[in-house]
Amino acid sequence: MVKEVILNERVIPVQTYKHNLENDLHNIEIDFKVTSEEYHDIAVLLYEGTFNVKVPELSLDFRGTIHQYSTSITNLYEKNQVADYHVVLREVKK
Repeated sequence: MVKEVILNERVIPVQTYKHNLENDLHNIEIDFKVTSEEYHDIAVLLYEGTFNVKVPELSLDFRGTIHQYSTSITNLYEKNQVADYHVVLREVKK
């Protein structure tokens, strides 16, 4: 099972990981936890929208963009909170 995905050099430990090919382009779906301490950095990263995506355990490396994104909590500025994030990334055609 995949344990981490790297987005623009930021390691994201993942809870779930799904991968498929659509029109020969990679699609990955990940679920991960974000703490209130990590919130700002993760929010800034995700606002970039397009990333260098790496899945080291599968030797997967591609340029991808957010296709879907959701979170269980929209404001993690209060201490000691943890949100569930769900992100679907699609490979960008070269």
